[in-house]
Amino acid sequence: MDQRGFAGSLIRSSEAGLPNLTDLMKNKSPHPDFEQTLELLRAHSFDVTPYAGVTRGMLVSKHGVGVVLVPPRRSEVPDDASATYAVHPGIMVRGEVSLLLDRGYQKFIKTSQYELPATATQLQAIHAFSEELTQLIGAISLYNESLGTTSDVYRYDRLMGREAEDAAPVQPWELTDGH
Repeated sequence: MDQRGFAGSLIRSSEAGLPNLTDLMKNKSPHPDFEQTLELLRAHSFDVTPYAGVTRGMLVSKHGVGVVLVPPRRSEVPDDASATYAVHPGIMVRGEVSLLLDRGYQKFIKTSQYELPATATQLQAIHAFSEELTQLIGAISLYNESLGTTSDVYRYDRLMGREAEDAAPVQPWELTDGH
């Protein structure tokens, strides 16, 4: 290559009638918009209905697992997903998407009225649902979520009561009496 290096060879290739790199780079998102995403989910056997509890929220469910999706905020990043979670995936209990509560020794399905022990089948259903949904909406697949089901809330019994610990001890160099 000559002194201009790689950039110089690109300039020469565009002069030779090849497409310009700036024409190839587009700022358009590769993901469909929110309405197209909902149609894609319907095509993959998801039930999609409006959700009254969240503005512009849509309840998406399949095989007893549900999530509430909303359109994403406008972003400069073209790789952003076409939908975001308003309520994370959980088992449907009487029309409500439950939270997954981890108490250290057991996971629980928690709704506004009920708290039930989660079964392995329910956890597998949440995980499979989350993986399929992540792929379809174009969200980022995180390593720890790919390993298994992650909980919405962690409340370990051995840690209960630690939130109200005494104040930190005063250091010798800190003024205490307005001195």
